Amino acid sequence: MPVATSSELSQSNPSTTVPQPSLIGNYRWVICALLFFATTINYIDRQILSLLKEILDRDIGWTNAQFGAVNSAFQFAYGIGLLGFGWFVDRFGTKIGYAVSIIAWSISAAAHSLVGSFGGFITARSALGLGEAGNFPSAIKAVALWFPKRERAFATSIFNAGTNAGALVAPAIIPWMAFRYGWQSCFIAAGIAGLLWLFLWIPFYDVPDKCKRVGAAELVLIRSDREDEQAQEKIPWLSLLGYRQTWSFIIAKFLTDPVWWFFLIWLPDYFKKTRDLDIKKSWIHIVTIYGIVTVLSIFGGWVTGYLTKRGWTVTRARKTGMFIFALCALPILMVTKVGDWTAVLLIGLAGSAHQAWSANLYTTVSDMFPKRAVASVIGIGGMAGSAGGLLFPLLTGILLDHFQKQQNVTAGYAILFGICACMYLVAFALNHLCAPRFEPFQLKESRL
Repeated sequence: MPVATSSELSQSNPSTTVPQPSLIGNYRWVICALLFFATTINYIDRQILSLLKEILDRDIGWTNAQFGAVNSAFQFAYGIGLLGFGWFVDRFGTKIGYAVSIIAWSISAAAHSLVGSFGGFITARSALGLGEAGNFPSAIKAVALWFPKRERAFATSIFNAGTNAGALVAPAIIPWMAFRYGWQSCFIAAGIAGLLWLFLWIPFYDVPDKCKRVGAAELVLIRSDREDEQAQEKIPWLSLLGYRQTWSFIIAKFLTDPVWWFFLIWLPDYFKKTRDLDIKKSWIHIVTIYGIVTVLSIFGGWVTGYLTKRGWTVTRARKTGMFIFALCALPILMVTKVGDWTAVLLIGLAGSAHQAWSANLYTTVSDMFPKRAVASVIGIGGMAGSAGGLLFPLLTGILLDHFQKQQNVTAGYAILFGICACMYLVAFALNHLCAPRFEPFQLKESRL
C-alpha cells in the first residue's frame, strides 16, 4: 500500500510565518533544474523513434498501422509502469524512485540499438515504457515536497518544459546523428545521457528536512502551507478511485495526453506525407514548434501562480488558466489548410496550450490531495493518459493507411487534428464536474 517514507513526512508542524524574500534561499530551484534535465532526457528518448521513422520505414518496411502498434506497446507498458511507480515512489521516496526509473529507461533506450524488426521494436519500446513511467510520479512528488502551493504550478511548468526541450533538441541532433553514425547511435547516446544524470541526482537530492544545502528561511517557506502529515495512515490504492477528485484527473489525462503523443509521434510523418518535407527539411519546422512551446508553456504555468499571488483563489486561478488554454488549442482545426510556417505557428500554439494545461492539471493533484497520496494519484491518472495514448496511435495508423490508399492522406490528418482541437474543452467540462473546487480534503482510510 502506498505510504510515504518517514524521511519525507518528518518533523512537527512548522510555523506558517514566511520570511522576507531577500532572506530566502533558492536551492529548491536547483531541485527543479534536476527535474527539468531528467524530463528533457526522457523526452529525447521518446522522440527518437518518430524522427527515425523515415529511415526505419525503409529498413523495416512497416505500415503506419504497425508503427502505431509499436507506439501503443510503449503506451501500454508506460501505463502499467505508472501504476507501479506511483506506489513505489510513495513507498520508498523520490530519490530511490527516480534513480530506479532512469536506470531502467536508460538501459532500455540503449537496447533499441540491438533490434531491427517490428517485433524487436515492440519489445524494446515496452521496456522503455516501463522504465520511463517513473519520471512524472517522482517529479510531481518532488515538487509537492519542495515547493509551497503558490509556486507549484510554476515549478511544474519549468520541469515540464523538459518535455518541450527534449522535443526541441531531438530534431536538431537525431537526424544528423542517424545519417552520420547510423540510427543505432541515437539510442546508445540517449542511454548514456540518462546514466550520467544520476551523478547529479544522487549527491544533490534529498527531502528538504534532511538536505544540508537548504537554509532555515527557505525551509520555512517550503513548509509554509504543508498539511498535517503526522498521521501516516495507509491509503489503500483502490480507495483513491472512490473520490471524484481522482476522477477529475483521470478523465482529463485520458482525453488530453493522446494529443501530445500525437504531436510527438506523427509530426515528422505529417510534414513528409502532406507537405513533401522529409526529415532533412522538416527538422527546422519541428524545432521551431517546440521552441514556441517551450517559451509559451512556461508562461502558462507562471500566470496561474501570479493570479494566486494577486489574491485569486487557487480554484479560480487554475480554472481560468485551464479554460483559456483549452481555447488556444482550437485553431489547429485549420492546420491542413494553411502554409507550412502558418501550420508551424498553429501547432506551436496548440502544443503550448497542452503543456500549460498539463502543468496546471498536474498541480491540481497536489492542490487537493495530501503529499502521501500525490504520486499514487499521478500514477493512476498517468495510466489513464497512457490508455488514451495507446488507443490513439492505433486509430491514427489505421486511419492514415485508409486515406493513404485513397491518395488523400491530408484528409486523414485533418480529421486527427480536428479531434485534437476539441479534446481540451471536453476535458475541461468533465474535470469541472468532478472537481468544482481545487482545495484540500480529508482522505478516509475506510473508503473503497
